Amino acid sequence: MTSSRTFAPTGPAFADVEALGPVDWTRWDSAARYLEQSLTGADHLDRRIHHLYLPVLFTLAAWTQSATQRPLMVGLQAPQGGGKTTLVNYLLELLPHFGLRGAAVSIDDFYLPRAGQLALAAAHPGNPYLEHRGYPGTHDIELGVRTLEALRGLGADAAGRSALVPVYDKSAHGGRGDRTPEDKWRRVDAPPDVVILEGWMLGYSPVPEASLQDRDLVEPNRALAAYARWHQLLDAFIVLRARDPRYVLEWRVQAEEAMKARGLPGLDRAAIEDYIRRFLPAYATYGGAPAHIPQDRRLTIWLDQERRATEELGAGR
Repeated sequence: MTSSRTFAPTGPAFADVEALGPVDWTRWDSAARYLEQSLTGADHLDRRIHHLYLPVLFTLAAWTQSATQRPLMVGLQAPQGGGKTTLVNYLLELLPHFGLRGAAVSIDDFYLPRAGQLALAAAHPGNPYLEHRGYPGTHDIELGVRTLEALRGLGADAAGRSALVPVYDKSAHGGRGDRTPEDKWRRVDAPPDVVILEGWMLGYSPVPEASLQDRDLVEPNRALAAYARWHQLLDAFIVLRARDPRYVLEWRVQAEEAMKARGLPGLDRAAIEDYIRRFLPAYATYGGAPAHIPQDRRLTIWLDQERRATEELGAGR
């Protein structure tokens, strides 16, 4: 197909995109122009659009259009502060360009309510990974299963039905967070073509306990086994990984400051740095897609310190 594209298709994910079939470069250019207008002023705009946003979009669209099951359930694993929420929002805006309708949910919305989190911390005194929300063990597994099964059930024959998706308010309790009342949850109407489930630790699997040098990781590692119930409901998987886990600290501080700049309560810099440092051992220990996801339904893109898709480590399925 022809187009007037002015960029060189050399980004680390281009091979993955082209392996899925002929690329409609005219549609690529159209989506790029939309993003250029929407993201005006963003850093590294050209690479952000052509090496990250559009490869993910076109991969997702190809998977969805070739799927036999609707909705296609797609997992997205990406670091905290790595821009996954912004990416997902633009994916949902651009999927209609392919005649597709998408919906998204975050594993953050499956966190235990504040009372449950406090009880968990009290049951494991001194464990820094279970003191606050975030790590494996701090989510309501059953709530996640019910929600994902409800979303998965919104196929073409489910017209007129909807699924209720929980909402977690991260600004509650001075930034420590809490689940909102059910009357504030949101509804997803049938039938979406694709449902994106995103989360920083989505797809992580337990490692042998003997390999854990930090014994405080034992309980979260054991808790990871239950998350397989979420993973088994996924059909495809996208991974965005930081070349160096330490980038996540900088990214998450920036995200917290941006939230406070919008007038929302949040943690001060010292508190958020203390919070994020607790996650660095997990980034160094875990990663990758769930084992049951087929190779042709996987996409991995590495990010550099500026959140750019990086050439150095490449991308693989």
